[in-house]
Amino acid sequence: MRIVILSDIHANFVALQTVLADIQQQRVDQIVCLGDVAAGGPQPCEVVQRVRDLDCPVVRGNTDEWFLVPQTYDANSEKERRLMAMLEWAMQQFTSADIDFMRAFQPRVELSLENGKNLLCFHGSPQANTHSIWATTPEDDLARMLGDYRATVMAGGHTHSPMLRRFRDALIINPGSVGMPMERGATREQDRRPPWSEYAIVESRGANLAVEFRRVPRDVGAVVRGARESGMPHVEEWVGEWSMSQ
Repeated sequence: MRIVILSDIHANFVALQTVLADIQQQRVDQIVCLGDVAAGGPQPCEVVQRVRDLDCPVVRGNTDEWFLVPQTYDANSEKERRLMAMLEWAMQQFTSADIDFMRAFQPRVELSLENGKNLLCFHGSPQANTHSIWATTPEDDLARMLGDYRATVMAGGHTHSPMLRRFRDALIINPGSVGMPMERGATREQDRRPPWSEYAIVESRGANLAVEFRRVPRDVGAVVRGARESGMPHVEEWVGEWSMSQ
């Protein structure tokens, strides 16, 4: 059994198409999406439609909730004003079917693997989609975020950074981000968006278990052109984050 884990598409249709083309070559049995599907990027409707077409389980990420629950923001923050303008622009395009689809996203998804193993999928942690699990998260903090949830493999997103670590008898993984991968610098100003998309494959064969992290080169020029053609507000600020990776 081979299960694709993808996360954090963030309305980047070019990136999603790039990853799905690679997945078609991998002979997989199932796809699971860990959420943050349609907020913060230039093609929210196209991404929602494509994820719907996959007919796969989808976890509700923290930014997915932004379309379902009225949001407040700091009017004195330029960054938050830009974000709200992008959300309002996306909302104007969504149909009622799009909203119903996102409303059906689940807080967690659990799948059975071979030989009695299981896979638990969430966004931030099993308890909250705003939690961040890092390779460096102290074990006491991680134990609090996991609570009573246990699985052979536990897969979360949210940080946009690939990760594999062991916690007691479980493997905890993060597949990275399809639409907004991040290379972390020493300071936030040194963070950059690399020219690739990321996802992972969990493979269960009898008693054996494997995790494969995949990095797929992406046409950054196509991402930038698509954004500029989308009509998204504040598009040049968004494009500026990608121009560094060309």
